[in-house]
Formats: sequence, structure tokens, C-alpha cells
Amino acid sequence: LTGLTKRYGGRAVVDALDLSVRRGEILALLGPNGAGKTTTVEIVEGYRTSDGGTVRVLGLDPRRDRAALRGRTGIMLQRADLWNQVQVGEAIRLFASFYDDPLPVGPLMERVGLGSLATARYRSLSGGERQRLALALALVGRPELAILDEPTAAMDVTARRLTWEQLRAMRADGATILLTTHLLDEAEVLADRVAIIDHGHLLALGTPAELRGGADPGSSPERRWQLDLATPLGPEDRAALAALEGVSGLVDERPGRYVLHTVTPGPVLVGLSRWLLSRGIEPLSISAGAASLEDVFVRLTEEAGP
Repeated sequence: LTGLTKRYGGRAVVDALDLSVRRGEILALLGPNGAGKTTTVEIVEGYRTSDGGTVRVLGLDPRRDRAALRGRTGIMLQRADLWNQVQVGEAIRLFASFYDDPLPVGPLMERVGLGSLATARYRSLSGGERQRLALALALVGRPELAILDEPTAAMDVTARRLTWEQLRAMRADGATILLTTHLLDEAEVLADRVAIIDHGHLLALGTPAELRGGADPGSSPERRWQLDLATPLGPEDRAALAALEGVSGLVDERPGRYVLHTVTPGPVLVGLSRWLLSRGIEPLSISAGAASLEDVFVRLTEEAGP
């Protein structure tokens, strides 16, 4: 994607977005509701036109070359329905017939957790089971590129893990996967790289470790000190805590719990201890840890503003 732009009613929901997915990787696209994720994916899929910029999928134009791409890509929409009477096995076999070298239907059904539902009709499936079927339909053609919009939504923990295993197996076989998700733990354990967007802009791109560590792969890793107090701080004390030297961010996780972000954890711990002593504040606990992908996501989207 180069300079990708899409507007609705004069408002840019995707705004000059530059993004590329490397062959053989899993790239997770993260963003809050309304960030432009689904619009971006639908343009990549060829279902929606852009208002500016260029899009190339496997070197082809997804609108002009849809026929050429159809046999090389697998697509899972955020929402798609089938005929209520169709059986699970029938649907997968039908989709498999569209491809020259599809995956064996039986083993695929087992891998996505549908092995016992071959004769179940679509109308009887739960939300999570319908998601698993949609995933199987997207993968049955051995796609070079799989584009999956929130593939594990409505799935239980077991189904999510089965899905992760299937996607990892596809990557090991050389497939490229672009997925959107609201589940930050999913992106952290599954994706090779993560792109965070908001208001149609790319806020950050890198491996989960790079994003946790800072904007640049060689930067110092961001750490966090968690401070638990018996009594919440007043506004002035909270402001003073946030202003401690070396503190790059302060988050109130709950009344009495404060998380200080820093790339210099040692000096910040010394400064925090002196600050608490000077105010006669006895902490319940002070604990250390690395910033999570969720911390990075929240900070970046808050900084991006409304």
C-alpha cells in the first residue's frame, strides 16, 4: 500500500497509508474501532475502491486482476453468512472444488475443530463454529496470501489456539497472512510484525519486541514500575509523580495503583523511593516489568487523540 486513501462523506477513514507485508510473514493490523482496519482490508481484498494511492497484492491490482488473484488468495470477512441448510462438510468441499490443489477436507476440518460437525447444518452452528467454518473456507485453497478480518472473534480459548496452530503451519509452508484483531495477546504471540493504525494513519510498525522496546529496533527497552498504595494520590502528588525524572508516562490502572513507564528503570526506582520517603508515603508494593503490547497500543492511540 502506498499513499492509500479512502474517504466517506469528506472524512478520510484511511489517510495516505503506507504499508507492506513481507512474503512468508504474519502481520497483525491493530487499531481501535473506527481506525480504518476493515476498510483497508476490504480495499486489499478488492471489495472496495480507494480514493487515492496504489494497492498491489502479489504484484497485481486487486480490482483489475481479481480473476488472477482469486486462486492465490484466501479471504475471511468480518461477517459472512452461508445458506442455512448447507452442511459444514458440503460447504468446505464446494469451496475446495474451486481450486486446483486444495487441502484435504477431512484433515482441515479436524485442524479447525470442526471434525465432529461435518453433517451439521449452518443454521445450527454457534457463532464460534461459524467463525471456524469461515476460516476453513478461506484456507482450503492453499492460498499464497490469506487475508483474515478478526479470524478468532467469538471463538473460545481452545478454538483460538487451534486457529493459531493452523496459521503457524501455513506460515511454515510459505504462506503470507494479513490479519486484523482486537486481541492484543493474539497479536503478541502470533504475529511476526504488528502495525498499529488509528484515524487511518500508521502509528507504529515492527515486531512485538520492537514495539515494546520503542520506536526503533535498537532503542532501549521500555520498562514499567507498578506502585501500589493504600490510599490514592491527590492531584498534586500525582502530578509530581508523573514529573519524576526519567518517567515517560504514568497510568492509573485503578485507585491506588500507578504504572510508571521508563527506559531508565534504575534511576527512576531511586527517584521514586526518595519521593515516597520525602512525603512519608509507605507503599504496599513496588514491582517491575516490561511494557506489554497493550501498554504500547494504549499509549500510541491516546497520543494520536480523537
